Amino acid sequence: MTSDKRDGGDFTRCGELGNRANNQAVKERFLEDLKVGNLFKSQTYKVSEEQIIAFAREFDPQPFHLDRVVADKTIFGGLIASGWHTAAITMRLFVKTLNFAEGAIGLGVDELRWPNAVKPNDSLQVEVEIVDLRESRSKPTHGIVRLRYVTTNQRGEIVQTMFASALVPRGATRPTL
Repeated sequence: MTSDKRDGGDFTRCGELGNRANNQAVKERFLEDLKVGNLFKSQTYKVSEEQIIAFAREFDPQPFHLDRVVADKTIFGGLIASGWHTAAITMRLFVKTLNFAEGAIGLGVDELRWPNAVKPNDSLQVEVEIVDLRESRSKPTHGIVRLRYVTTNQRGEIVQTMFASALVPRGATRPTL
């Protein structure tokens, strides 16, 4: 894992399943480990045609997600992934990169956008920025983190953006913010 400063926050690169090259797991994080402005960048995730079709068959059975021949005749000019598939991949990359102790409980998503389609063999990467942090008033063992996600493909095109809020654990022996 490498870290440097960018826009006043830590920019951390973590492997999708930890730093496999060094056989190190990504450390579990708590609310107190974060600062507004921190940036976290995931490893990449390659999306295959088979995955696109399988996801669509189960969750979003539209022709431009299911059939290459039909998809070639649409405004997309080829098979594309469901936006919900893109969102699921983004979530996987987020979870594996930030690795909150006990997980992050989603409280809601705002401004979800898919400005460019994901195509077979695209490699996706997510950058997550910590936008806001606060202690939870109703759950003192947890805090609320506001996050900005930007998911890009290997060409640097933005394929998804969103803001989300999540309930995350506080460290057991850590002082208040």
